[in-house]
Amino acid sequence: MKPISFKRHRFPSDIIHHAVWLHARFTPSFRDIEDMLTESGVQC
Repeated sequence: MKPISFKRHRFPSDIIHHAVWLHARFTPSFRDIEDMLTESGVQC
């Protein structure tokens, strides 16, 4: 299987993977995830 490319995305792949994991695990909205990442010090 081919790895996923994040070339034209705004955020690094680690941040995208973490946001997707949070969404799958806890089912918050993407706005909630953005707030959580901002609180952790990630610039959105």
